[in-house]
Amino acid sequence: MKSKTQGYIFVLLAITIFSVQDGISKHLASIYPPVFVTMIRYWAFALFTILLASRMRGGLRETARTKRPLLQVTRGVLLAAQVVLAITCFAIIGLARTQAIFAGTPILIALLSMPLLGERVGWRRWTAICAGLAGVLLILKPESGFFDPKLLLAVLGCFLFAFYVIATRLVSRDDSSMTSFFYTGVAGGVTITLIGPFYWTSMSAGDWGWMALLCLTGISSHYFLIRAYDMLDAAAVQPLTYLQLVYASIIGVVIFGEALSLNTIAGSVIVVAAGIFTIWREHVVARSSAVRK
Repeated sequence: MKSKTQGYIFVLLAITIFSVQDGISKHLASIYPPVFVTMIRYWAFALFTILLASRMRGGLRETARTKRPLLQVTRGVLLAAQVVLAITCFAIIGLARTQAIFAGTPILIALLSMPLLGERVGWRRWTAICAGLAGVLLILKPESGFFDPKLLLAVLGCFLFAFYVIATRLVSRDDSSMTSFFYTGVAGGVTITLIGPFYWTSMSAGDWGWMALLCLTGISSHYFLIRAYDMLDAAAVQPLTYLQLVYASIIGVVIFGEALSLNTIAGSVIVVAAGIFTIWREHVVARSSAVRK
């Protein structure tokens, strides 16, 4: 019981810090190129994954050993690209609306898991998927009569993260979670370093302070999330991640002066409800399959 309580504390800490990280990312991306901001953040993240891997049993060499090298590298590239897109969206769309669209990712994962993972989806999850997609469309619905094409960047970000999660599920059949985490940081760090220097920009001393805080939040949030997954099932952790949408809305409105439309609020409620149900049903189906085996 104590370990589960600690696990929930770690989840809440991770989500809170992730939200602070998003706010800092929005501030920096509104001044500097998102690719540049992502590169500096990834340098710290990659260093953290290497140090963590070196302390695991078998050291760095054992942690880096993988049966799916191409897929592991692809995962790292996908997440790095998604982070650049997310930070860009925070700056040009807003925290609240971006996170509202991102909340539809579990719905998209459930949809893509059928052709890519061969999973079967029953009528309950199909209903949740349809409801979730309707919620996303409500969030995307133009309020001024003109559709904002910038919103498609957030939709693309959803697809990238969904493919990243699908790839993560595939490699989890052969590699440990620590190996996957290692390639997330290192492959992503190498990828963004091939592009980031072309966007190098002089930064003020004050903003270097914000950048240092961004790196620190990135490292600590991932550490707390790792600890949480050590103590809790994914089905217990994932529904709590929707708190990030609540935090993003508060930060967006209070600090950055964003406005929440009725469409965004209503669509978010639908998407979150459908997402939580989808996650719960996946857990129930997986547990039933395990019992039958």
